[in-house]
Amino acid sequence: MGDPTFRVTYATTSADDAVLHAAYEAGVEQARRGLGRSHRFRVGGEERSGLGVHVERSPIDRDVVIGEFAQATPSDVDDAVAASAAYAPVWAATPWQERVALLRRAADVIADRRYLLAGTVSFEVGKNRLEALGDVEESVDFIRYYCHEMERHDGFRAPMNRLSPHEETSDILLPYGVWAVISPFNFPLALAAGPAAAALVAGNTVVVKPATAGALSGLLLADALAGAGLPAAALQVVTGSGRLVGNTLVAHPQVAGITFTGSSDVGMSIYRSFSTQYPKPAICEMGGKNPVIVSTGADLDAAAEGTVRSAFGFGGQKCSAASRAFVTRSLYDDFLQRLASRTAEITVGNPLDRGVFLGPLIDEAAVARYEEAAAEATAHGKVITGGRRPASAELARGNYVLPTVVEAPADSWIWRRELFAPVLAVMPVDSMEEALARANDTEYGLTAGFFGDDPAEIGRFLDGIHAGVVYTNRRAGATTGAWPAVQPFGGWKMSGTAGKGSGGPHYLTQYLREQSRSIVTR
Repeated sequence: MGDPTFRVTYATTSADDAVLHAAYEAGVEQARRGLGRSHRFRVGGEERSGLGVHVERSPIDRDVVIGEFAQATPSDVDDAVAASAAYAPVWAATPWQERVALLRRAADVIADRRYLLAGTVSFEVGKNRLEALGDVEESVDFIRYYCHEMERHDGFRAPMNRLSPHEETSDILLPYGVWAVISPFNFPLALAAGPAAAALVAGNTVVVKPATAGALSGLLLADALAGAGLPAAALQVVTGSGRLVGNTLVAHPQVAGITFTGSSDVGMSIYRSFSTQYPKPAICEMGGKNPVIVSTGADLDAAAEGTVRSAFGFGGQKCSAASRAFVTRSLYDDFLQRLASRTAEITVGNPLDRGVFLGPLIDEAAVARYEEAAAEATAHGKVITGGRRPASAELARGNYVLPTVVEAPADSWIWRRELFAPVLAVMPVDSMEEALARANDTEYGLTAGFFGDDPAEIGRFLDGIHAGVVYTNRRAGATTGAWPAVQPFGGWKMSGTAGKGSGGPHYLTQYLREQSRSIVTR
């Protein structure tokens, strides 16, 4: 019999485990029974109705209603921040060991509910089963890792040297107070759970504003934390638009820190406006225009597989998705043939179905970006494969498109704009120097991948690429698949503001501020 606790990460390429699939499908049916309900948000342990509702529909099928979600007002946000601020001294004074124990229980609760949560993620944002299960597992591992880091550093309290035998000196990291987390649709659990857990275990209270397309996942995360015993005042959840609710949070004078994950334009706007208020800490994790370089001695099958997985996993709707490939000219035709063949084999369809790799895009705006890129390639370059919606009438009610490989002139905007869609542009290059120059010719710097067997070229890639997360010869994902405690995830340039990757050894300290203590004993 298969193992029902088989662990899925983003590097999992297959899972031939009957028990796992049966458990996921049972989770889907449990999630299905919870669809279409009305949901209120949570402030100080109280459910609120706000003003008006947003009807969230599944990208799988627009006739499937995820639920009706109450929309918070600026007054509701004020109350959420006030409740968090009032409880912040109590939570900060809670011994860090108790906070760690509570968050570890929360990780266990999420793990126990993994199949319901994964089914919900699939319905809500269109992830296939492995991607959805990975989202849940990453949430668990984020929480456990940050608990481990708090414990490993003994609550970030360290004795220091003395200048006098009558003086005790120490260094301590302390929480800021109220922390806001604005999470994205593409990882509706992991990128809410990760920063929220980091802030909470560090002793901050938290206000979460989940993505509009991801509100149910955000509320279920809050339920799991409450089920583990987290005090209601430690975590508030406000649902609503980024324009109203998100902006109100960002501008709120009692919010001491903020984590935002999403588009670079919005993220940089948040960073600039928020970080100038004291300044305050603003951790903005943003997009990428991530390159793959295929060079001398590359295993072309591995390069094609790894590029396809990174370019088209979750429809390219990942900050880490591969969107550009630069290939040594002598390898180009062979690689392109393998890439196009592998891309054409991708199963597009309902992500709830076993065997489907590519589900729908999140909304019609994403489809429009995709179609604009396909039109640009058709007009000025060449569509190698894809470039349209699937012909299936069965998929007509969802946001489905075909994975697409294009060639485009070097001056095309396809090489510069982040599309968040399954479009990969490919170009031959004449040298490693040209490949690196083109790869680095972007305002982004999140992830990058390399395929080749020359140790000198691998070294030149690692030393010369401008990206925060890099991989070489990775068939499971050329530019994607970072995991907590394994690959810290953070970007350079316009792809991040912190310089310290989530799930890494330096991330948790961003939720704490340093205080030097000197106590004279006589």
